[in-house]
Order: sequence, then C-alpha cells, then structure tokens
Amino acid sequence: MKLLIDHNLSFRLVARLTDLFPGSVHVRGLGLERADDAVLWEFARDGGYVIVSKDADFHQLSFALGHPPKVVWIKRGNCSTREIELALRTA
Repeated sequence: MKLLIDHNLSFRLVARLTDLFPGSVHVRGLGLERADDAVLWEFARDGGYVIVSKDADFHQLSFALGHPPKVVWIKRGNCSTREIELALRTA
C-alpha cells in the first residue's frame, strides 16, 4: 500500500514510513500542496494511493464518492510527526 500524505501532515513521514509503505508521496513533493481536494482525490484514485490527512473533507468525500481511494483520517490535535508515524505503524 502506498500513501498520499496531505499538506497538513509533515513531508518527513514519507521517509519515516518507507519501510512499511514504499512508493508513498507527500503532496509537497508533487507540487500539489495547493491543489483542491478533488484534484488530490483523482490523483490518489488513478495512482492507487491511500489518502492520509487531518482534513475531514476527504472523509466526507469518501461517503459521497465511495472508494477508491481509501482515506485515513487522522483525528488528532496538535501532535508530533513521531506520534503520527507511530499511529500509522500500529493501525
């Protein structure tokens, strides 16, 4: 499984999770950090990515459009990149 990590999460997650999720990317590395949700949704769907975001909008889109792509909604407040990494590793 490869992840598309949204702009509201650290780009450092890609390197930290490469052993578990090879082929993952961050929107920043694609030049899509300012793209709207529909563009990211299509990119993830067409590329076989799972969207990882703190944004509830993707969660709502999954109800409206179904999957693919699947969405991992991180519902944590202010926390470190390490905490997000550990949450993704143990989920």
